[in-house]
Amino acid sequence: MSKKLLYLLDGMALAYRAHFAFINSRLKNSEGIPTGPVLGFANTLQKMLDEKEPTHIAVAWDTHAPTFRHEKDEEYKAHRPPQPEELKIGIPLIKEMVESWGIQNLEQDGYEADDIIGTIANGANADDVDVMMVTPDKDFMQLVHDHIHMMKPDNNNGGFDIIDREGVQDYFGVYPDQVIDVLAMIGDTADNIPGVPGIGKKGAPKLIKKYGSLEAAIEDAPNIKGKRAREGLSEFGEQALHAKEMVTIKTDVPDTAEWEELEWSGPDKKKLGLFFKRMEFRTLTKKFLGEEGPVAKKEGDQVDLFGSFKEEAPKQELDEEKVNYALLDTLDKVKGLVDEYKDEDHFCFDTETDSVDPVTGSLVGISLTATPGTAYYIPVNVEDGLDEKEVIEALRPLFEDDHILKIAHNYKFDSMILKRAGLKVKGNAFDTMIAAYLIDANQRLKMDELSKSLLNYKPVPIEGLIGKGRNQKSMADLKVEDVYLYACEDSDITLRLYEILNERLKDDELLEIAYKVDFPLMDVLADMELKGIKLDTEMLNAFSEELEKDLKELETEIYEKAEEEFNINSPQQLGTILFDKMGLPAGKKTKTGQYSTAESVLTKLAPKYEMPGLILDYRQLIKLKSTYVDALPELVVEETGRIHTQFNQSIAATGRLSSSNPNLQNIPIRTKRGREIRKAFVAEEGFKLMSADYSQVELRVIAHISEDDAMIEAFKNDEDIHARTAKEVFDLDSLDDVTPDQRRKAKEVNFGIPYGVSAYGLASRLGIDNEEGKQMIDQYFERFPNILEYINETKEFAKEHGFVKTMLGRRRYIPDIKASNWNVRGFAERTAINMPIQGTAADIIKLAMIEIHHWLIDQNKKSRMLLQVHDELIFEIHESEMNEVPAKITELMENAVELDVPLKVEAGIADNWLEAH
Repeated sequence: MSKKLLYLLDGMALAYRAHFAFINSRLKNSEGIPTGPVLGFANTLQKMLDEKEPTHIAVAWDTHAPTFRHEKDEEYKAHRPPQPEELKIGIPLIKEMVESWGIQNLEQDGYEADDIIGTIANGANADDVDVMMVTPDKDFMQLVHDHIHMMKPDNNNGGFDIIDREGVQDYFGVYPDQVIDVLAMIGDTADNIPGVPGIGKKGAPKLIKKYGSLEAAIEDAPNIKGKRAREGLSEFGEQALHAKEMVTIKTDVPDTAEWEELEWSGPDKKKLGLFFKRMEFRTLTKKFLGEEGPVAKKEGDQVDLFGSFKEEAPKQELDEEKVNYALLDTLDKVKGLVDEYKDEDHFCFDTETDSVDPVTGSLVGISLTATPGTAYYIPVNVEDGLDEKEVIEALRPLFEDDHILKIAHNYKFDSMILKRAGLKVKGNAFDTMIAAYLIDANQRLKMDELSKSLLNYKPVPIEGLIGKGRNQKSMADLKVEDVYLYACEDSDITLRLYEILNERLKDDELLEIAYKVDFPLMDVLADMELKGIKLDTEMLNAFSEELEKDLKELETEIYEKAEEEFNINSPQQLGTILFDKMGLPAGKKTKTGQYSTAESVLTKLAPKYEMPGLILDYRQLIKLKSTYVDALPELVVEETGRIHTQFNQSIAATGRLSSSNPNLQNIPIRTKRGREIRKAFVAEEGFKLMSADYSQVELRVIAHISEDDAMIEAFKNDEDIHARTAKEVFDLDSLDDVTPDQRRKAKEVNFGIPYGVSAYGLASRLGIDNEEGKQMIDQYFERFPNILEYINETKEFAKEHGFVKTMLGRRRYIPDIKASNWNVRGFAERTAINMPIQGTAADIIKLAMIEIHHWLIDQNKKSRMLLQVHDELIFEIHESEMNEVPAKITELMENAVELDVPLKVEAGIADNWLEAH
């Protein structure tokens, strides 16, 4: 090994990691400075320096200036959220701390920290210097070489994983020199770099190993056997080549420090100690200054809630001698536990399964606890397990007792598994995941993460039992003795989290929305997911053949225009046809020297030239066919013959529901061809589909919250709200005088201004000049003054309290509302204005769903609720209940809450979703 050892730290990535590690502690010193990110960074740096003795070291940083990647692609990192205010304050302090440690900070406008590290590491490697790149970012694996290793912080044990060439191969499935090609195929959603749809982390390495490079795979795309890979590379090859350019770390940044200049001789202990004393890090102050310092406290009343925060306290782990975890291996023991728990006012439970799919997975075991530090595990359906039916019957009195509160983490999943096993969980429920989401939707919600942050306890990782990747086992494959401690710990930790989170809900005045909306909704969504919706696969198969025919006709027409046959999906061949042979005006070429045939290029050419429009039509049909028409039938569950989407309660910070597997929010609706897909969602025999859609619910919420008389009057009179706005803004005598163009402009105003759209933004949407956009905004606020008052009051409330809330009390924290950067602050203000409106609309439909669900059950109806998509609910109505149920559903939706304006529902009934909508 070389005598020289160079450490290069990825400053921004480590700072973000430190921020999220301490996000729930909300540490502040006496000056009011948030110190969590600084402490997290200091701990990482100190641990690294204790374990290793670098001779040379530096920390590389990103700057705020645009880089060469932004110049190549204006969408690069465009969707990243603004930097948290804590980091805006913390990063300059971290840099000051690094300098006190005697370590150089490096940064350069136009380049990222990755490029600086890549350049220095490359030069050191050439001189046979051993290099350690300290970063959690997988992209750095492309730089690993003979003397260059990656030092990746390990989230599980607080240490580091050293990754060499073989480590890269284990992680990516390829060696470092092919990592860029794999990254290009996969893409990077965090940086807004799209890869190749249909090719994931498993498929990309296989293709790169087979072909050697991305370029070779694209060239041979028509011959690839796998349909998704073939179509993905054919259609998105150019996109992948662009991604490769974007993810490649530069190793030739000019004017960068040489590795020899980064020699380290240790910290200035006094300077560093005084810095830690100012930050109020007691342990670090003592280490470097030899004296105790004050201790940084948590913000506000959270000190009392979570107890004193012990800086750098080691996380507790499972100690069998300190807990009472037991395996219930006889039915008598199970019955004895039920007898013991029947007088409890609450208990916690967790299920173990052989699958993460609640619609097809089977029960493997159940753990229960009512007392912290004590838990029991009941195995079923495995070797040495008990009979499932006997266990379910024994547990029935406990789970069906309405007076006992049932606690779980991800309650919906556990309740679905138990319901399929024949046990309906009744009574009030408390979900620690949903509770944590209500308290702060931005925090990490997995049980393990909450345990670390709130309990300072590190649970046994699931990977320790079942492994991960290709060799991952099922819980059903494990011995009961190997599972019960893990399962008991899950219930025990969840119960301890409940005790903390329940108090937080109470302190933050969130108990009402938890028990009125989010907790009751869990059972509603569970029943909807289990029911699913029928898919007419024959119709989709026929539609697929129809699209195939249309594609063939388009191909023929394209070949005729080109006067030759070629691979339409090959960007290289298409570019040659369009720009060399047909002479169309070409834009910039790609790095590989090919013409760009991206959608943006073809869209600009389409109005003047026929061929680009044909290519766009061809691509649209291919995407429609592969993404929806051919993919949806594969998601039908064999046992039920239906599609079972998953509804997510804890993703959108506004409180809106989302769906996945499949994502029904994205089912096409704008194009005629896209709408055809909704025809495939059909009713079961003896039923009809009903679509019930709230009309302009967010505008009605705005009218109510702002108490604007003109808007309230318009809705009460059932006027066309966009026409009414046009009448007011354009100062017309009557609604009859409103032109279609004026109504169109008013519609943009209605939806834009209450969400903080600027004059420039409005002008861009409407195709008018900025001055006219400003005049429209001024006229709008003149006619609807209460809207402006609502906007100003909401921003002031957010600045004063740090959050905004819906009518029902749902909160969203706005940490950047006081940011010094006007752009960041503007985004925070728009978020603050939007959330009470969108969040209240989300709460309204949730309340309606709960009311309808209960009514259908209480009245023993055969009709059932199936889907929720945006402001729309989809039902399967039994033909015998047509005279009563649709009208009742509409009534319950329109009376879900009492507003100053009427809620209006537009409903339709048909055999399929398209015709019902």
